Amino acid sequence: MADHYATLGVGRDASTEEIKRAYRKLARELHPDARPGDVAAEDRFKEVSRAYEVLSDPHKRQRYDTFGDERAGAANFSDFGGISDLFNTFFGGDFGGAAPRRGPARGADILAEVELTLEEAAEGAEREVDVTTLVECPDCNGSGAAPGTFPVSCSECGGTGEVREVRRTMLGNMITATTCARCRGAGQEIVDRCKNCSGNGRVQVTDTLEVQIPPGVDDGAQLRVTGRGEAGFRGGRAGDLYVAIRIAPHEVFQRAGADLACEVPVPMTVAALGGTVDIPTLEGPEPVEIEPGTQAGEVIRLRGRGMPRLQRRGRGELVALLRVVTPTDLTEEQEDLLRRFASLRNEETSTKSMFDRIKEAFQ
Repeated sequence: MADHYATLGVGRDASTEEIKRAYRKLARELHPDARPGDVAAEDRFKEVSRAYEVLSDPHKRQRYDTFGDERAGAANFSDFGGISDLFNTFFGGDFGGAAPRRGPARGADILAEVELTLEEAAEGAEREVDVTTLVECPDCNGSGAAPGTFPVSCSECGGTGEVREVRRTMLGNMITATTCARCRGAGQEIVDRCKNCSGNGRVQVTDTLEVQIPPGVDDGAQLRVTGRGEAGFRGGRAGDLYVAIRIAPHEVFQRAGADLACEVPVPMTVAALGGTVDIPTLEGPEPVEIEPGTQAGEVIRLRGRGMPRLQRRGRGELVALLRVVTPTDLTEEQEDLLRRFASLRNEETSTKSMFDRIKEAFQ
């Protein structure tokens, strides 16, 4: 049975966005349109699509993490380490054994957003992000108890952080455990509450964090800063900060992954006779020779002049689409020269000059 995480090349703690990026990358490489006739690539593409179908859906992913691939049918007891682990999976407790203490609740993750220009995304940037979050109360050091006092064992769960229920079944006594509602899994309760945080152990602050954004980051990406989310409840582990990246539209370039594209106007005479045109790049204009007889729609590719590849070496390519420009502001002498040129090529043109048509318009 295939490991969907290994198929996509991500860890089991990968975020939804990381799974989506991994799938898109593999799908572009393995799609049948990209590799016509490659049976191995087609089979691999089906595996990648199946893995993404499961892991991109929170419910299917949870079921897969618990039971394995849904297509495999009923799970074997050995997959759960025995009958005891099977009951623990279904009912959250041990089958006749002691349940582990859950401990203080982890802090929540928080989300911030920053906007970059395309040039900043190419070079990497440092941003200050203002976040409003919960931090450990300085008066009670996160315990929730008033200074000089201490938490005591929870009277509901006896300090275990869980409330257990024993039920008799045909297989024997079965113990189920749930997080204690009184202490929220901390195993302790507060007799004399801290006035600064009202016994919560956390206070709300607005903080400014510096975030390093790597070169090559794309629009919609999320950067995770571990441990900079909300502080955990009464000593629990802190959550994470996720920074969503937005790339502002660029007036010249369009982006597709690590590649850039733009349009380059080419004078009609240069396209016909050959010459030099300036191709815009992130580092400035780059002169490029074009051949005589260049047609509109032809493409020039500059390798290594696109965006840096995120967490990889090298850069993408810059694709310049040539657009031949027909002049609209000819002088009478220039128009006469063009008519003579058309006559030499036996090409029919309008018998009236531009100036004649202008005169008629005002009559």
